[in-house]
Amino acid sequence: MVLSINTNLGAMVALQNLNMTNKRLERTQLNITTGLRVNGPKDDASTYAIAQNMRGDINGMQAVKTAIAGGESTLNVAIEAAKNISDLLLEMKAKVVQANQAGLDSTSRTALHNDFVALRAQIQTIVDTADFNGTNLINASASNLSVLSTVDGSTIAVSAQKMDATTLGIGTTSLATSANAATALTTIDSAIRSVNDKVAALGSVGRRLEIQGEFTTKLIDILKAGVGNLVDADLAEESAHLQSLQIKQQLGVQALAIANASPQSILSLFNG
Repeated sequence: MVLSINTNLGAMVALQNLNMTNKRLERTQLNITTGLRVNGPKDDASTYAIAQNMRGDINGMQAVKTAIAGGESTLNVAIEAAKNISDLLLEMKAKVVQANQAGLDSTSRTALHNDFVALRAQIQTIVDTADFNGTNLINASASNLSVLSTVDGSTIAVSAQKMDATTLGIGTTSLATSANAATALTTIDSAIRSVNDKVAALGSVGRRLEIQGEFTTKLIDILKAGVGNLVDADLAEESAHLQSLQIKQQLGVQALAIANASPQSILSLFNG
């Protein structure tokens, strides 16, 4: 073994090992801090690329989920409005039936007519206010709604179901005379059937949106779990690894100190 003060091979080896330990320790600390085993392409290029593609799919599906939720909200407003309209039509039918009884005095008929008109006005108020985010599916100018349902751009069509008084055919219905009341009975029955059909149509597409929303949520969860399986760190393993590397670091520092002290022994050769 050659003793030299210019070249300390032991110190060089100890320093290399200590630097390697420090790098591994830094990486382990990063894994623990982020909770990820793969923090970038340098850690595992192929896994990182796959995970990024999956994250892109997740973001796309999150946008779809938001669109479906917006469609459901718009539809739910329309359904609730339609249910109230259906209930009001039932009340209006009761007024019509009362107005058709024989021997009804004019005062009572006028009162029934006024009640009928007030209920009709309330229907129109509901129709006009059944709006969500600028979309109304039941007013006279309602148009069909397309709700994004998949990442590739597929949509679920929501047909407008107009329920204003004019569309239902009750806009000019009157109970002012017995003849008017007789005609009103046929008209109100037709309006009730029409609204119930429209409510059923809204409910059917609403259920479809609900199912698609639930499926999209489950798919997002599955993809998130997949990304986690690829890049998440095993924190129990990382914790054990951290303790091991900390011990190695301490031993490396001591080994470097010993290696750096070895040239001191050369002085003893000249002290004799």
